[in-house]
Amino acid sequence: MGMYAERLLPRIVNLACGRSEFAPLRRRACAGLAGDVVEIGFGAGHNVPFYPAEVARVWAVEPAAKAWQLAAERVRASTVPVELAAPDGQQLPFAEDCFDAALSFFTLCTIPDPGAALAELHRVLKPGGTLHFVEHGLAPDESVRRWQRRLEPVQKIVMGGCHFTRPTVELIGDAGFVVTELDVFYQPNAPKFDAALSVGVARVS
Repeated sequence: MGMYAERLLPRIVNLACGRSEFAPLRRRACAGLAGDVVEIGFGAGHNVPFYPAEVARVWAVEPAAKAWQLAAERVRASTVPVELAAPDGQQLPFAEDCFDAALSFFTLCTIPDPGAALAELHRVLKPGGTLHFVEHGLAPDESVRRWQRRLEPVQKIVMGGCHFTRPTVELIGDAGFVVTELDVFYQPNAPKFDAALSVGVARVS
């Protein structure tokens, strides 16, 4: 990883993902989390203030050391214990069936192999465990998809591998999850190619 990926990109992502308009989505994603939770793509910890009291502990999975540094103040202020557990969501260092829930917020668009990461989440979640997700990805409208395909090469360079065209819900289903709640929409006041969101909950059957 070069200096841009190691030091500058986490700061850019911190600013981009820390915008106030994402707060309702974070609150929605965290609602219903309880027990032991693993969060992939922890970033700078913007979800931390929204963890409900029912969460016992969060294991944070984050590859960027700078992002973890940026999260330090939020982690210290958290009423829920948070510990950095692993750098790679595609190879989780946990036993099978050990988590009650998982959280993914704007992560599956960027992680190199989302299928591997989802398979790992499915493995470490207990039977009946839930994956709470907010992701942007492939738009529902072909006219928007054309723009996504055109702009994705630039997006991948600027935002460290982020894709516009990943079919999030399909990937979750392919990993063995059953999607029990789903809302697909465009985030208001944003260009549609970057604002096609899938928000939901999926369960391990």
